[in-house]
Amino acid sequence: MNSVAAGRRLATQLVAWQLGATLFSTGIACVFGWRYGLAVLCGGLAAAAGSAVLGLRVFGPSLAPAGVVLARIFIGSALKWGVIALALYLAMVQAELPGLAVIVGLMAALVPQLLGLHRGGASRH
Repeated sequence: MNSVAAGRRLATQLVAWQLGATLFSTGIACVFGWRYGLAVLCGGLAAAAGSAVLGLRVFGPSLAPAGVVLARIFIGSALKWGVIALALYLAMVQAELPGLAVIVGLMAALVPQLLGLHRGGASRH
């Protein structure tokens, strides 16, 4: 029902909103110290990077049959969560940042996605 261009715009807007939520929550977390601010930033950037990977995978290529598009969605979703898992591992285990703050950043960046799902569906008439 929607064009590929509309999907690309929605994906771009989602990543922009996620980055905005990440920066906002990072600013609040910096009150508790730079390590908490950095941890929240890493968690939020993980979500935004994962969403960007999904958007590029699903909306980057040209038009395709429904089965191919469905496969792109499945593969893109797996890549998204793989990017998020890797980023969380690097932040919490390798960089030894506060785990709760990393998760708070991740959740803060996922809020715009949850709030925007009702507007991202088929076009209204």
